[in-house]
Amino acid sequence: MHSEDQSAFPDKDRVVSIRQRTGIPVGIVLLFSFLLGLNACLFRHDTGGRESGFTLVKRLGMDDVRSIPFDSLVMTDPYILADVATHTYYMTGTGGTLWKSPDLQLWEGPFSYIGIDTTSWMGRDPLIWAPELHFYKGQYYCIATFTNTHIIVDTVPERCNVLRRGIHILAADKVAGPYRPVSETPYFPEEWSTLDGTLYEEEGVPYLIFIHDWMQLENGQIKQIALAEDLSHSEGEATPLFSGTDAPWTREMQSIGELTLGMSLSGYVTDGPFLFRTGTGRLGMLWSSWSDNRYAQGVAYSRSGRLEGPWEQQEQPLVTENAGHGMLFTTFEGKVLLSLHYQPLEENPGPRRPMLLEVDITGDVLKIKGRYNP
Repeated sequence: MHSEDQSAFPDKDRVVSIRQRTGIPVGIVLLFSFLLGLNACLFRHDTGGRESGFTLVKRLGMDDVRSIPFDSLVMTDPYILADVATHTYYMTGTGGTLWKSPDLQLWEGPFSYIGIDTTSWMGRDPLIWAPELHFYKGQYYCIATFTNTHIIVDTVPERCNVLRRGIHILAADKVAGPYRPVSETPYFPEEWSTLDGTLYEEEGVPYLIFIHDWMQLENGQIKQIALAEDLSHSEGEATPLFSGTDAPWTREMQSIGELTLGMSLSGYVTDGPFLFRTGTGRLGMLWSSWSDNRYAQGVAYSRSGRLEGPWEQQEQPLVTENAGHGMLFTTFEGKVLLSLHYQPLEENPGPRRPMLLEVDITGDVLKIKGRYNP
């Protein structure tokens, strides 16, 4: 996601970095990088005749490992994988950090886990948004949004410049990484601004469900595209599932006085898709937008029971009061939890924090049972 009030979570749009500039010796640049705590672990290998520089992405404070309770975490777009092999919970979020816990109560981190090719379209210091960890067919995958702030791919008149932003899939042998890109091939056209990708399989075919940015389209869209079996590239054409204006509870950004990157932009936001099945087999999708009390968590259901829809929106959001970008996971004890971030309305600007809600999906619809306190 990137549509919220950016002052609330600076990691999303401000990367503390030192960039190599023409004429400055490499040694000096590396020295500055070390002093800033952003020194990357570089190693080289040859790919198709081109030398590539892979970097384990680090930010200030990464790998200064400590243990803190869940209610002290600061995290935007929290995603939790309950890893059966290690009997450990792994949490990722915007900014590119990884935390782990045996019981959801005490969390150890932050760890670095994402590796990028600095010679690719991502550049040397991309922003990293909404990474998700998935275990799929015996392999661990990370699906994340990368933004190269040095490249403009589109200009929307009287609106904004569109940066090079796209979803990429990375893989690792171990859940804690390091994760590296599955391939160099982009999944979407370069001029598309895409974000918040998630994985879903239907009839043996993997699909990438993603956001086509509202800042580019004005009316944001949630789309799907088929993936190759090894997730190395997309196949066929992307098709829309629904738009931000399709839900009765969403609000136009200017009409509610919201600013994005300091700008007052018209339009409807779509954020954070996540698919699930209810106990009756009904296909649902969590997604977020802006409503009467700022950010909100919504849900839609497929009338056909298939990804293609059509998708029926609910009259009201699941969660209001400035909370959203949710996903579901099952604890090792069998509870189904909704993980999302929230920011108290009285704390704006202020940090976003993860929150857990216990839910019931045994029936035909998702129902919230209440706050879950690890």
